[in-house]
Amino acid sequence: MKNIEVCLTPELFSKYNLENKIVVIVDILRATSIITTMFQNGLKKLIPVNSLEEARKYKNNGYLVAAERNGKKVDFADFGNSPFEFTSENILGKTLVYSTTNGTNTINIASKSESVLIASFLNLTSVTNYLKNQQMDILILCSGWKGNYCIEDSLFAGALADSLLNYKKFTTNCDSVTSSVDLWNVAKADIHQYIKRIYQYNRLTDLGFESIASHCFKVDLNEVLPVLRKNYIVNLKNSL
Repeated sequence: MKNIEVCLTPELFSKYNLENKIVVIVDILRATSIITTMFQNGLKKLIPVNSLEEARKYKNNGYLVAAERNGKKVDFADFGNSPFEFTSENILGKTLVYSTTNGTNTINIASKSESVLIASFLNLTSVTNYLKNQQMDILILCSGWKGNYCIEDSLFAGALADSLLNYKKFTTNCDSVTSSVDLWNVAKADIHQYIKRIYQYNRLTDLGFESIASHCFKVDLNEVLPVLRKNYIVNLKNSL
């Protein structure tokens, strides 16, 4: 039996044993939702960076840059943090540098793990099916918000864990899994009504991004499998 764990914030990540584990990065609002959208629309490679200083250096060296802080596009970036910006016309076959408030930092925190996968509701079934066929344990790492817990990432963790546990080849001894699955089972009957209770959803709505926030909870709009390779992300589906 393969084991599933959920790490509810990056601040707790150091508490977990990473041996023989696939780390699944989740930042529903919005980094991992946008990353899956990028690769669905033909991005070749994504370079996640922590700081705006790093992003600016890449920009000065001729790279396309997507960057935001606190939900808003930074002044030197080519793109902000809306999935609707990353159309095939804009990014097909290109390399992009990406820096966000939470998600890209979480990716880099996990970068020394044996295997790192990027997940969202948008590619939930693709991720689930891939993990079912792996021989490693699963650690779902929620990005949270500036080190704090957030509901949306735990909701996704619950949805993914629930699907895997129903497959009968997975087990868990982690209370964070149990609580995330319970949360998902409460919310899933009317997910779009439930998300109106989420702080980050309301914060983005107040910024005028309600359509973006709602989009991030749509299930299975794409089939990509973004994976981390050293310091960059590619779509594993392109090599399968």
